[in-house]
Amino acid sequence: MNRTLLGILCLCLGVLVFSIQDALIKAVAGTYPVSEALLIRAIVALPLLLFMVHRDVGLGALASPNWRFLASRSTILFVSYCAYYLAIPALPIADAAALFFMAPLIIMAMAGPYLGERVPWQSLAAGAIGLVGVIVMVDPGAGIFEWAALLSLASAFLYGFSQLMARKIGAAESATTMAFYQNAAYLVGALAITAVFAAADLPQAGHPSLDFLMRPWVWPTLFDFLMMAACGVIAAIGMVLLGQAYRLAPANRAATFEYTGLLWAPLWGFLFFAEVPDGGTLVGALLIVGAGIFALNVGARAPQAAPASAAVD
Repeated sequence: MNRTLLGILCLCLGVLVFSIQDALIKAVAGTYPVSEALLIRAIVALPLLLFMVHRDVGLGALASPNWRFLASRSTILFVSYCAYYLAIPALPIADAAALFFMAPLIIMAMAGPYLGERVPWQSLAAGAIGLVGVIVMVDPGAGIFEWAALLSLASAFLYGFSQLMARKIGAAESATTMAFYQNAAYLVGALAITAVFAAADLPQAGHPSLDFLMRPWVWPTLFDFLMMAACGVIAAIGMVLLGQAYRLAPANRAATFEYTGLLWAPLWGFLFFAEVPDGGTLVGALLIVGAGIFALNVGARAPQAAPASAAVD
C-alpha cells in the first residue's frame, strides 16, 4: 500500500474513532466541567501514548529539537478541541459537526500557500461538493445561528491549520511523538482552566457552553468516570491515526476524507437511539463519498510538490 492510501486509511479510522467521543462528551456536559473531562481523558491517555512512543521511536524522541513547533501545534489543537467541546452542549451534534467540517476546505485552501503543495481546482471542487453533502445531510435549522456555532467554526479553522503543521513536520517527527505532545497540552490546559475558574469562583452563566466551561468539579459516578476515561483511550488512538494521516498523505488529498465523519453520526443514532436516516441524510452521504473518491482519483493523476522542509523549531 502506498503512503497516500495508507494516510487516507489512517484518517478515516481516526475520524471514526473520534466520532464516538462526541456522544460521550455530550453525555457528561450537563453535569461536569470541560476541564474535568479533559483532565481525566489526558491522564488515561498518558501511559498509552508513552507505550506507543516507546514501541515506535523510543522515549528519547520526546526530547525533540523541534519541541517548540510541536508544543505550538499541540496548543493550537487544545484550543481547537476545547472550542468544539464547548459548542457541543449548546448545539445538536449534527450541527456542531457540520460547522466543524469546514476544516477540510480550510486545509485544501491553505495547503498551497503554507506547504507549497499543488492543489488542483478539481480537489477544491470536490471539497465544495463534500460541503454541499454536509449541508444536505444535516439540514441545519435555526439552531445553527446559536452563538456557540462560532466556537465550532473557530475549532475548524484551528484544527485545519494544525494538520497542515503536522504535514510540515511529518518528515522529522513520528505521529506518536506529535500525539504525546498534544496530550501534554490537554493535561496542562485542563489544569490551567481548573485553576483559573476555581480562583475566580464565578456563578453559573445559564448558557450550556459557558456552564460547561465554568462549572465546578463534581466527583463522578463510576459510569460517568468510565465514559470520560474511554475518551482517553479514544484520544490516544485517534491522535496517532490523524497525525499519521497527515504525515503520509498530501494535505489537500487527505482533507476531503475528513467528511467521512458525517457518515457515522446517523449510524450511531440508528444503533443506539433508533433514529432512522431520512432521504437527505442518504443523499448527503452519497455526495460526501463521491467527493472523496473524486478527489482521490484527481490527486492520483496530478503531480505533487515535495513537502516543505521539516527542519523547524
